[in-house]
Amino acid sequence: MKILVINSGSSSIKFQLLDMARESVLASGLVERIGEPQGLVKCILKPGTEKEHVVKKTQAIKDHTSGMRLAVEMLSDKDQGVIADKRDVSAVGHRVVHGGEDFHEPTVITAEVLAAIEKNIPLAPLHNPANMDGIRVAQELFAGVVQVAVFDTAFHQTIPPHAYHYALPYELYEKERIRRYGFHGTSHKFVAGECAKAMGRSLEELNLITIHLGNGCSMTAVENGKSVDTTLGLTPLEGLVMGTRSGDVDPAIHAFLARNCHMDIEAIDRLLNKDSGLKGLCGLNDMRDIHAAIAAGNERAKLALAVQTYRNKKYVGAFMAVLGRVDAIIFTAGIGENDGVVRTMSLQGLEPFGISLDREANTQRMTKPTLISQAESRTQVWVIPTNEELAIAREIKVVLSR
Repeated sequence: MKILVINSGSSSIKFQLLDMARESVLASGLVERIGEPQGLVKCILKPGTEKEHVVKKTQAIKDHTSGMRLAVEMLSDKDQGVIADKRDVSAVGHRVVHGGEDFHEPTVITAEVLAAIEKNIPLAPLHNPANMDGIRVAQELFAGVVQVAVFDTAFHQTIPPHAYHYALPYELYEKERIRRYGFHGTSHKFVAGECAKAMGRSLEELNLITIHLGNGCSMTAVENGKSVDTTLGLTPLEGLVMGTRSGDVDPAIHAFLARNCHMDIEAIDRLLNKDSGLKGLCGLNDMRDIHAAIAAGNERAKLALAVQTYRNKKYVGAFMAVLGRVDAIIFTAGIGENDGVVRTMSLQGLEPFGISLDREANTQRMTKPTLISQAESRTQVWVIPTNEELAIAREIKVVLSR
């Protein structure tokens, strides 16, 4: 069974073709700078094998349709390709950022499903339109092949009302659907399941805190396998300090900036999403650059690291209170998987709560699930590499089996 996974952004498309019999990657690629004068398509065919082959094309890519056509051409190349016939693909899976309250699980795409995704555009104005573009293009290029939507918000639909409601007039929830939705759900669900396997236990009996740290960051409290709270809210801005996003701020800052800095709402929104977070504090949003700057004596870089890891630690404590018992804490994504300093500082001082890192284990390079806590630690700490494409493909395989 071959499944093609597509993740369409506003100006890019990530794609991966998987052989689900072996859960192996047959090809992966990226189409970027769609709509700009010079675009790029890159595809790695048969990665990790003796026949690995990289194909690149640099040219203007007018729209998502053009980009996907180029990607499919590479996948179907008669000499190096991995698709002899488009009917070889059992299903095409699409990561859709926002499903609102409409979707609790992966769903075969119909006209009604597309209409519901469109209805949720106000909740994700940058992401859902691009996701819909990807779906429509795939429907055209893979006519007759099952198309499945996997929603970033679906895993968090088990969060109870007392955790997802904001203390705003209730009419805003009824009329505008303003509530906490959460994101990165595919990643949180995947690493929770992988951690349960690594621990040799059933996910349904575990309480976990999953920490996704990349350019975007979020944390989720998982009780008996279900999301019961998460840091991202109505939008992917709330919660932890991120690469360019502020995370939690006093809501009155918006009014303060409008009155005293004469900023309109678009400028404030751009400030909080594009120019804040690590970048706002020190001018850098790549943690590798921040560590280099700290080594060179940059005090603002040192402050940025301290602010982010302090916020991480505060939420770990909050979610420990939510769960009561925590069997394991999981770090994942670019920073979470690769940065031992961030992991150490995010858990520093929590030893009285039964969390003890193994310093040596925490400093090694990890490409598979790795336990980094000491044997006596009441709460285990794991590094689990995330794999959203594989997670989506697994979800689709379940849908097809029905």
